[in-house]
This record gives sequence, structure tokens and C-alpha cells, in this order.
Amino acid sequence: MLQIILNLGTNGVHLYDKRRVMKNKKKYTEDELKPLMAEEPMVIYGLKKNYSSLNHFNFTGFKKIADKVDFTQKEWADILHISERTLQRYAHDNGSFNTGVIDRIHQINKVFDRGKEVFGSYEKFNLWLRGDPYMLEGQLSLHSLASFEGINNVLTQIGRIEHGIFA
Repeated sequence: MLQIILNLGTNGVHLYDKRRVMKNKKKYTEDELKPLMAEEPMVIYGLKKNYSSLNHFNFTGFKKIADKVDFTQKEWADILHISERTLQRYAHDNGSFNTGVIDRIHQINKVFDRGKEVFGSYEKFNLWLRGDPYMLEGQLSLHSLASFEGINNVLTQIGRIEHGIFA
């Protein structure tokens, strides 16, 4: 056990261990040497993540989103980067999608909802997107929804339209 010794000199207080010999030394008990701790409740910080929507997202949930716009099965397969046959299998078995596809579906759903806000209906948004609209960065199309960058470009253009910037 390490004993801490306190030296009260004219120059202040000095701490030394028991290996050094000193005058005017005072020995402390273990209770006196315990560090003082603030007694505050421990707070846990972090983000609450909702994994349930990712784990239980099946074809029925996808169908609710897909019914918002008039995309063919081939268009959906191209946008989601899966084969038509895989999409048919999900439909037949009411299967669950993998997390990458689920994330893409949720992002596309946000685009649909944003398009409805700005254009007034899903049909008008669908017509606009199928019209291959131009934007400052180039031309958009239905297949812009196949990439994260394309999704961001569509959302950017929807925001510009909302604020009256049509280029």
C-alpha cells in the first residue's frame, strides 16, 4: 500500500511517498485518501435508432409505397438494382428485402412525399419526373432515383421549384 505523506512547509503543501524521509510528516488513513467523487446521476447520450422498420419491411410495405406512383415492375427493378425475377419472388412470398434495398425504398418514398407536397399529387409529380426535366446540373429522369446522387438531385430540383427557381 502506498502511503501519502503531506509536508506542510512555508512554501505550500507538498505530497511525497513513504520512500522519502521528511520532517513534519502526517500519515493518512485509507478513508482519507479516497478521491472525492461527485454524486450525480449518469446520463447516457446517443441516438435512438429505429431498426424495427428495417427488420420487418416486406413486400406488403413496399406495395403501399409502389402504389403511390405508376412505375412498372421493370422500372422498380432497375431503380432498386434487383432483377425482375427477384421482385416477383418477393411479391409471391411476401418476402423481406435486404437492408440496402429497404433504405433505397425509404429514400424514394421521401422523394414521393416531397413531390406530392410541391406538385399537389403523386400523379403530377410522376408526370414531371417522366418528362425528363432539366436542372442546373443536367437532366433528370425516372432513373435518377437509382442512385443516392440522383435522389439528391431530384430533391434539390423539387426544392428549387417550390421556391420559384425553375432552371
